[in-house]
Amino acid sequence: MTDEKKSTSEWPLWEVFIRSKAGLDHKHAGSLHAADAAMAIENARDTYTRRMEGVSIWVVESKYIHASNPDESGALFEPANDKIYRHPTFYDLPDEVKHM
Repeated sequence: MTDEKKSTSEWPLWEVFIRSKAGLDHKHAGSLHAADAAMAIENARDTYTRRMEGVSIWVVESKYIHASNPDESGALFEPANDKIYRHPTFYDLPDEVKHM
């Protein structure tokens, strides 16, 4: 069956990220179903930027996103606690450096 003949419920799920005019990073705006990336971008524009609040849209098919398990966050993040040399408190900054 071609993408055109599939019902919208059979289309893949896409995650939408929008970069606003005020910011430099893309933020997750929501999800939508679309037959392909081009349709996902157009639908994301129509759905999430109706008030001209975006300058860039990213869409990622949800099946390609992999996330850590929140239940395993301790095992994932605790090893960094024993690397105190990574904390900036151990470095002297010159007076010329104002905002770090």
